Amino acid sequence: MFRTSNQRSMAVWSAVFVLSQANIVRLLGPVGPRVLEVQTAFSARRYREVLAKMDGAETARFRSHYYPDFVHPAIYAVALRAAGRRLGERTPLSPTVRKALAAAPVLSAAGDYVENIAGLYLLDHRDNITDRTVRITTAVSISKWVLALGTLGYLSQGFVRVWVAQWPGGRRNRVEEY
Repeated sequence: MFRTSNQRSMAVWSAVFVLSQANIVRLLGPVGPRVLEVQTAFSARRYREVLAKMDGAETARFRSHYYPDFVHPAIYAVALRAAGRRLGERTPLSPTVRKALAAAPVLSAAGDYVENIAGLYLLDHRDNITDRTVRITTAVSISKWVLALGTLGYLSQGFVRVWVAQWPGGRRNRVEEY
């Protein structure tokens, strides 16, 4: 079924990622949109407004997602790095691109951990929610998303090119006409 260990690793870690993400979505339920609102709040006022929208039960749901989210960043970092290695098996990648595909998921995961620690802390210490703290946390959150989604985007277009090249009439299978 799998031709290489990188192919197997990519498949397994991608499946683990999907399960982990589904679990977090399940835990959040209807308060899921609050996560993005908190991550993109550029002021203390807005951050407090988002938290104030939730009653006690919703706050408990919101809090519950943080605990599996302390494992989730490692999972997506490993999945993205495995996909980067697999893409490197399928198509030539420059050393710079290889390094970027290895580093970006780790940096994204590190940002996710910072965001989670700050989010849990601020949930219980609302008097420490300041514009400065929120702006720093939001910058980390947005950077995390850019790194993770940028990596995913690069990998996706890379795999699409590889797969298109394999289709009949694709670049690799085309018979040159003279």
